[in-house]
Amino acid sequence: MATFTESTLSGSTSGKPVPVVATATLGTTLHTAGASGYDKVWLWASNVTAIAATLTIEWGGATDPGEHMVKAFSIPPNSLPIPIASGQIIRDSLLVTAFSGTASAINVSGYVIAVR
Repeated sequence: MATFTESTLSGSTSGKPVPVVATATLGTTLHTAGASGYDKVWLWASNVTAIAATLTIEWGGATDPGEHMVKAFSIPPNSLPIPIASGQIIRDSLLVTAFSGTASAINVSGYVIAVR
């Protein structure tokens, strides 16, 4: 029988938002999937600066466009958290990474439900 465990993103410290500091691929690590079973991932992004910033989410790799969940999505300035991923699945120790056109402008928060 499968077990379900809810947890923070592996790239987060104690559940705090992850600042996207990378400005190119391979982006800032948001989450590393488990080696067995699969992870369902929820992500929200907010822009903490006074100018719009773009966000790219790499899902399991950096190949454009096949492994981009979101590419150069514009996040408005001083935004509330915007939903980016709503339970999409990743597995096999693959990475979810992010980069922005402006370093440290975007924070990503979220959680994971691991199914083992």
